[in-house]
Amino acid sequence: MIEDTAALTRQSKDLYQRYVKPLEKDHEGEYIAVSEDGQIVLASTLPELLDKAEQDLPPGNFLFKVGDIAIDTWR
Repeated sequence: MIEDTAALTRQSKDLYQRYVKPLEKDHEGEYIAVSEDGQIVLASTLPELLDKAEQDLPPGNFLFKVGDIAIDTWR
């Protein structure tokens, strides 16, 4: 279990650096879902993000608040 948690943490940090960090300047405070293959969905609220991500992304997404590292994983 600890190895799984460590792997998820590494994956989360990598996805944030690659796909979310470049958006910080223009989207600070917004919510973003990132799929494992780099697809993204942005929204101004968490409920809006969950609705959009469920419709537009495959399973296995990571949820972030732009400007913060991880807020949750959604599998």
